Amino acid sequence: MSEVNVIPEFKDFKTFYKKAVEPLLKANLGIVRLDGKLKGDTKKTFAYFWYMDKKWRVKADTFIDRLNIAFAESQKSDEPFVIKPLRDNKGEILTIKGQPVRDAKFYVYLVL
Repeated sequence: MSEVNVIPEFKDFKTFYKKAVEPLLKANLGIVRLDGKLKGDTKKTFAYFWYMDKKWRVKADTFIDRLNIAFAESQKSDEPFVIKPLRDNKGEILTIKGQPVRDAKFYVYLVL
């Protein structure tokens, strides 16, 4: 019988960070990305969370330091993100307020 991997879903970003990211950091000192790799693209989803009544997908190649910045912003404000359309206008992406969009290393997309 094969193992079923259920992707976790969280009620908000803070809960996602505290229940998924912090334990990962404690178990893997020096980890750079959620998937544990240093480079390369992946289509794998690490987790889902809700923001602004929308469900968002966190890709496994998202960098931990960007999640740390987002968490720090979420401590200051209830709206740490900016919602932007994708280039093809067929979806939306979250960006961290005050952070450059280019080379963001923060891969969080709207679940369509």
